[in-house]
Amino acid sequence: MSKLKTNTSNLILSASEKQVLSELGHRQAVLQEKLIAWSHINSGSHNKAGLKSMRAELCEAFCVLPGEISEPQLAPGKYVEVDGRVSNIQYEPAMLLQVRPDADIQIVLTGHYDTVFPQDSQFQTTTHLGADKLGGPGVADMKGGILVMLEALKAFEKTSDAHKVGYCVLLSPDEEIGSPGSAPLLAKLGRKADIGLTYEPALADGSLAGARKGSGNFALIIKGRAAHAGREHHLGRNAINAMARFCVAMDALNGQREGVTFNMARIDGGGAVNIVPDLAIGRFNVRMLRTEDQAWIKDKLDGLVAVVKREDGIEAELTGGFTRPPKPMAPANALVFDWVKQAGHVLGLDIKWKPSGGVCEGNNLWASGCPNVDTLGVRGGEIHSDREFVILSSLVERAKLSALILMKIASGDFDAKHAKALAKEEKTHADS
Repeated sequence: MSKLKTNTSNLILSASEKQVLSELGHRQAVLQEKLIAWSHINSGSHNKAGLKSMRAELCEAFCVLPGEISEPQLAPGKYVEVDGRVSNIQYEPAMLLQVRPDADIQIVLTGHYDTVFPQDSQFQTTTHLGADKLGGPGVADMKGGILVMLEALKAFEKTSDAHKVGYCVLLSPDEEIGSPGSAPLLAKLGRKADIGLTYEPALADGSLAGARKGSGNFALIIKGRAAHAGREHHLGRNAINAMARFCVAMDALNGQREGVTFNMARIDGGGAVNIVPDLAIGRFNVRMLRTEDQAWIKDKLDGLVAVVKREDGIEAELTGGFTRPPKPMAPANALVFDWVKQAGHVLGLDIKWKPSGGVCEGNNLWASGCPNVDTLGVRGGEIHSDREFVILSSLVERAKLSALILMKIASGDFDAKHAKALAKEEKTHADS
């Protein structure tokens, strides 16, 4: 685990800043109640009715802020069905709040209101796991984070310097499936913003994610030839067998390049045991440390697919692609982390960070040239499982942290324009 080196001695709270932070300290009970209510709304990424209900809650909650709320339609996507057909998907709209778009300093705050828990999940309600711990779907990832964002913005709007900063809040319905529909909107907002703040959960000990790997999601469709498994087995061409050989070959790529991993996550296909299966669909994920790794990954995958295609009577099609590029701890991102650490120090928090193999909207923002911190949400753990939990006291703790960051950006103690300039230099260097 790493600590950012920083000079925390020069960050001083004004009387008005102290007052704003003090008022936030009285919000704990209200936030807990709201978090429980939101957690009980199932908003799995493919549950359109649940997503619609959750978005309505968010529009009502964020309407107390100045600015204009809209519900932009997202770019359509593609999905490989279990029968091999590639169908079009229309994702639920996002929620977008725009406040003071003409202000000199611009911030984009992002989060997602979808969860990994489908409509038929057994994990649907919250449970108190102790005096300061609550289990439940989305309590950490990231309905708790959305509450932290909202409370910080409400507090910030009470300050005399708020008019100096404009911001956009984007809450997406598709982050847990790779942001396929919201990616263009994230890129557009990231290009305009000087700074990005994203509200994925921190670790239970308060550590933030630093550098992040990049990610890609793919589906391989293999078609063979059906035949009776007894009478005419020799006439069949087994698609599942071909997929199995591909899986073994792809798994052998793990370890061949530093930080690059391949994970076959699901295989669909087959049916009755007396039929040679003529269809197999393999869905897999790849991760990489560097953007240049993507060319190596694509070359290796194309080679493996070509081997499959050379099999007698077998057809193969690779779909999908890279969804999030890597996010390094570049100087611009390190500077924003330094601000978080300074703000944390004033609040009595020892903010640490460490690299993560996970990906999030922070990857998308960095790709657009926007320096950002992407784990400003609640402290929690065991996300993406029915053991997900949140540390309840972190609702107020992290709202204070974000409110202070916003106030110091507005006052000029944290120079947003300098961070953006560093990010532009990094992009220019990377492109040269």
